[in-house]
Amino acid sequence: MASPAPARGTPARYVLVGAGVSALSLALLQGLLAQRLERAQISQMGPEVAFNLRLGELALDRLPPAALARLSGLPLRVGDVPPRSSDPRLQRQARALQRELCRRLRPCPPVLPAAAARPGLWVELLSPLEPVWLFTPVGPPRAWPPDPLLLGVALLAGSISASLLFLWWEVQRPLQRLEQALAQVGQPAGPAELLEPPPAERGTGAVRRLTARFNAMVQRLASNDRDRATMLAGIAHDLKSPITRLRLRLAGLGGGEEAHRAEADLDALERITAQFLLFAGGGDRERPVPLPLDQWLAELSAPLDPQQLQLDLVPMRACVQPTALARAVGNLIDNALSHGRPPLRLVLRPDGDAGGFRIEVWDHGPGIDAEAWPQALQPFQRLDHARGGSGHCGLGLAIAARVAAAHGGGLEVQREPAGFAVVLRGRSLVEGATPPG
Repeated sequence: MASPAPARGTPARYVLVGAGVSALSLALLQGLLAQRLERAQISQMGPEVAFNLRLGELALDRLPPAALARLSGLPLRVGDVPPRSSDPRLQRQARALQRELCRRLRPCPPVLPAAAARPGLWVELLSPLEPVWLFTPVGPPRAWPPDPLLLGVALLAGSISASLLFLWWEVQRPLQRLEQALAQVGQPAGPAELLEPPPAERGTGAVRRLTARFNAMVQRLASNDRDRATMLAGIAHDLKSPITRLRLRLAGLGGGEEAHRAEADLDALERITAQFLLFAGGGDRERPVPLPLDQWLAELSAPLDPQQLQLDLVPMRACVQPTALARAVGNLIDNALSHGRPPLRLVLRPDGDAGGFRIEVWDHGPGIDAEAWPQALQPFQRLDHARGGSGHCGLGLAIAARVAAAHGGGLEVQREPAGFAVVLRGRSLVEGATPPG
């Protein structure tokens, strides 16, 4: 079988993701580094600016501002408030420098962001005559080239992020879908709306090849199951005609003990044939219909003697496959009559959320041992081998379990001191939905 072609553009997609994460990480790290450098710069500027302010204020008592600027080299401005900048970075630095100066000087000097050719701050000096402002330059932010260490960390973060995303999206998720699909192999088919589609062939080359081979295996198993069901249905169908002819011939021979025994054998053969047809999927395509379950069960059990079967039914409606469910409940009642002790009790109760139901068939027999219950659910398994010639072929519980699974439930056992019950759990299906098959 040819391997599926690899998905186009997959490497470029993860390279772009890694590049995006690297760029975002670099921008974040650059911003954090810029903040730390800015705080360090303000901390270093604080003592120097405080010293210049004290020196300038002392000199202004004896010298005019122009002479002080010429002799000391301090950039001074005389006059009212100088032009202010609206740069958020300079405003933030002005507040930080003012806090730094307030810890060193009393009174606290005003600090303003400067609107000048060079980035800087204005700090007001205490002057006896007119306002004097000292210009303090600040370093520009470093944008490019980025710090090599930060660049390396950003590239590492992008590579790790792209690798983790690749492993999750191309390996882990397809394997999880494959695991879920593998868990369903061999289980009875549930309602059509609950069936999972086959896993898509996605992921790395090895994962796609594994998924393709798994889907091919499931198709082979389904084909073998269909062939087996077709064979069983064909055998059972072909037996109907000779059974009918034999019954007609026995009717023409008259009565007698041997005729009655032959009639009983034909009845058993017909029951076995009906079970084969049902197990082969005779009711799988039945569409669900809504009906009152309590009235339907009462009608189903009407032919039985009320002394043999007692009813305990809670009124409720559900959308079910009536023919298949009737055969399943009939099999449970037949098993209880054959292997248990009367009187039987048929119980109907709601189960869990809205639409759930449970049908319990109680008898007073010893029941089925817990160790033998999994075997009892297998087709063609008879726990009582002495009943093999009485029309029992070991399909009753297997058919009931299949019908329960088709209704989104299962078959369970329940024990009490007063008796033993087989419980069929299910839920209401979607009206008119196409069943699996």
